[in-house]
Amino acid sequence: MTQFINKKEDIVTDAIDGVLAASGGKLARLDGYPHIRVVVRNDWDKSKVAIVSGGGSGHEPAHAGFVGEGMLTAAVCGDVFASPSVDAVLAGIMAVTGSAGCLLVVKNYTGDRLNFGLAAERARAFGLNVEMVIVDDDVALPYLPQARGVAGTLFVHKIAGALAENGADLATVAKAAKKVIGGTHSIGMSLDTCTVPGSPKENRIPEGMAELGLGIHGEAGVEQIPFSSAKDAFAAIAAKLKVAMKAGPHVALVNNLGGASVLEMSIILKELATSDFGSNISHVVGPASMMTALDMRGFSVSLYPANSDELALLMQPTSLSAWPGVGKLANIEIKPLSDGLTAITPLPSKHDETEAFLSGCCEVLIASEDDLNALDAKTGDGDTGSTLAGASRALIDAMDRLPLADHTQLYRAIGLELTQTMGGSSGVLLAIFFAAAGDGASSGLPMREALKLGLARMQEIGGAQLGDRTMVDALAPALDALETGLADAAEAARKGADHTASILQAKAGRAAYINAQQLEGHVDPGAEAVARLFEHLAA
Repeated sequence: MTQFINKKEDIVTDAIDGVLAASGGKLARLDGYPHIRVVVRNDWDKSKVAIVSGGGSGHEPAHAGFVGEGMLTAAVCGDVFASPSVDAVLAGIMAVTGSAGCLLVVKNYTGDRLNFGLAAERARAFGLNVEMVIVDDDVALPYLPQARGVAGTLFVHKIAGALAENGADLATVAKAAKKVIGGTHSIGMSLDTCTVPGSPKENRIPEGMAELGLGIHGEAGVEQIPFSSAKDAFAAIAAKLKVAMKAGPHVALVNNLGGASVLEMSIILKELATSDFGSNISHVVGPASMMTALDMRGFSVSLYPANSDELALLMQPTSLSAWPGVGKLANIEIKPLSDGLTAITPLPSKHDETEAFLSGCCEVLIASEDDLNALDAKTGDGDTGSTLAGASRALIDAMDRLPLADHTQLYRAIGLELTQTMGGSSGVLLAIFFAAAGDGASSGLPMREALKLGLARMQEIGGAQLGDRTMVDALAPALDALETGLADAAEAARKGADHTASILQAKAGRAAYINAQQLEGHVDPGAEAVARLFEHLAA
């Protein structure tokens, strides 16, 4: 897999320098590059307890992204997924530790425990006061004597860092950190493995499966489970966390493991809020990428029953952009539409033949969803199939409230439904088409002429003409040929749709931004949808 890197051996140093360049002079790195890669605060005067953490790289923004006021004093960075050396950790400790002492926050992996532990012993031999805490928040494998340290580490960074910033002594900071570690529980899930730079990707998670309880280094999870929806996926996460949850309100940290979209993470947050234990979540950190596993397409959830003092420390301001802040989890509030925006629909009426006709058309578009999306991905944004299928499903659901026996009102009612349920420009244009067709039918025009009036109004407002590479290229000839029957209309629609594959310059829609080489040979998805509808009607 191609990645935006230079040389594999320079990945970590290049990334650190990027962080430093964007820090506005607030951060620096120690000399000793590339073997000693330590990011430190530039404003640090050693008058307070230093908080030092780190580990392998690949978890960005952890750990360097959390170096700053109110969080870490220094971050020690190893190679990707590899612990930093003892010398690197010792250099970090000595660079920031004064008479107030230093707290090392270490995730529970053998390499980190050993290297940070030995560095702490050597620092003590130099007369420095150093404490070390081990984070073991992962509940994926509860029977293990030593659980892994994962994203719950961020609770420790923030609470210990805020206490240290406020002037607490080392004993107080270390005691608070140990309390947070004892009460924090985390688990992750992913739909795909991560891509380690310079190494072949391990494709161990089959299509249609999700891995539960995997680590932040790409290590396998506790089990693979069938994936059907975000709701079911979160239910599996919730089942593991509920066992470990304590009584009382909790703060949830919702962490993107690197490859999930912002849209997906917002859905995960919704599932958290409406889950079985959602009522026990008072505040949330994120969703955001905080402790990642490179580009892993997954998420993790960490819970901690913070008391009022700890909540205040979590909410204490910090200038670090990597820390997303803490928000209060509130009930989902729905306000009514303003007067005049609520759709007024005609009285519903039954008509079996019309219902069968409409349902059949909708089923054609639903069945074509993947094909139309694939066509649109070549010439647009890849959602035409989903947009039409979504509107079709909504129309089927609305069948009981449509005036099926009154075709004049039915056109208008379909237009209203599409206005509410179909997004994008295609939804607006088709709503205009049916509304105008309804106007034509109400003035006495027969069906074909009413539909042609709808097309003319849609072209007038949308601007698309024959040859512009849109659904008009199939719809206009189909309506013209409809006078001699559905078979001729279907043939004309197919001919018009297929012709769009040879039109090398689109003049409307997103395809207008695509070059001729990408357009050539690909049928416009809107025109293809029209052709399939008429072929269905003519069958």
